Amino acid sequence: MKLAMIGFGQAGGKIVDKFLEYDDRTGSGIVRSAVAVNTAKADLMGLERVPQENRVLIGQSRVKGHGVGADNELGAEVAEEDIDEVQGAIDSIPVHEVDAFLIIAGMGGGTGSGGAPVLAKHLKRIYTEPVYGLGVLPGTDEGGIYTLNAARSFQTFVREVDNLLVFDNDAWRKAGESVEGGYAEINDEIVKRFGILFGAGEVGQGDEVAESVVDSSEIINTLSGGGVSTVGYAREEVENENDGGGLLSRFTGDEDDGIDTAHTTNRITSLVRKAALGRLTLPCEIEGTERALLVMSGPPQHLNRKGIERGRKWLEEQTGSMEVRGGDYPVPSSNYVAGVILLSGVNDVPRIKELQQVAIEAQDNIEEIREESEDNLESLVEDDEDELEPLF
Repeated sequence: MKLAMIGFGQAGGKIVDKFLEYDDRTGSGIVRSAVAVNTAKADLMGLERVPQENRVLIGQSRVKGHGVGADNELGAEVAEEDIDEVQGAIDSIPVHEVDAFLIIAGMGGGTGSGGAPVLAKHLKRIYTEPVYGLGVLPGTDEGGIYTLNAARSFQTFVREVDNLLVFDNDAWRKAGESVEGGYAEINDEIVKRFGILFGAGEVGQGDEVAESVVDSSEIINTLSGGGVSTVGYAREEVENENDGGGLLSRFTGDEDDGIDTAHTTNRITSLVRKAALGRLTLPCEIEGTERALLVMSGPPQHLNRKGIERGRKWLEEQTGSMEVRGGDYPVPSSNYVAGVILLSGVNDVPRIKELQQVAIEAQDNIEEIREESEDNLESLVEDDEDELEPLF
């Protein structure tokens, strides 16, 4: 799948940088174009792979390149005001060559959580290609303002995109881990999972052809209908002689290549279970999932149709969904067989319920603050009515 990736804010820019590194390392060709948008000049300068001409500094007249200080209302205002500057960088993207836009943002800060939904709304108004979001939720230990930003931004972002893929830092930070070290590892995990998912179906000249092709249309159909998505991942190391085996042997079950077909099938079904029931990018109960997609990657001789079909049927049973797609993504040079599962339209998500409660409480607090401010203003007016002209 070919994507136009736009990183909004510090976390978004760093993750786009990581995707470009992944592309260079694996040759997957996921990122057709990359843009980074920020209110902080230092964050843009710290990127390594996003082209200089595609690094967009917004809000210079308001914050002078120093960022919005976790103020996501200001982040949204700045994005609205300078949307033409962002569009200027997007104009260089060969949109006819991309399958979708992917806006990546940390939802706890000010620039990304405020600006990403603004950009999503803008892109959907102009382009016919799907616009997806990849939102990174802050850990609960990062502070109340970040949780509040995420709660407010989440509701807007999920409404403005065609589907919101979510990664929850809270489920992935290790105890005692430094913030910087933790984020670097988390970004690697994000790119690994979504890299295999979006890389499926991108076959180059001379590449191994998948037995059961997963192409961009399968991913788009799984993400259609909106809502929230999460991704599961599991892998197992295998011996890779890289001796071919090839498509024919996977159809016929030929075991001349020394690979035990029954063992290969069992490995695939086991990895499907681990991916679905293990640590998801956004922890949730998988029952009630509206749509799902299974992608198995690895050396072609370790992939087979029977295993993928069994894994797909098991997913149907567990999710209760009749829209479960599946296929393989051969990577001849890999030493791992990996399973990636995209669960789209998930419903039973404790973290989202928690964020919604935070948003409701924050809204109540905002009303209290407004009422208190009005009372204070009335008191001031009453105290000074002999000295000041009436305000109303």
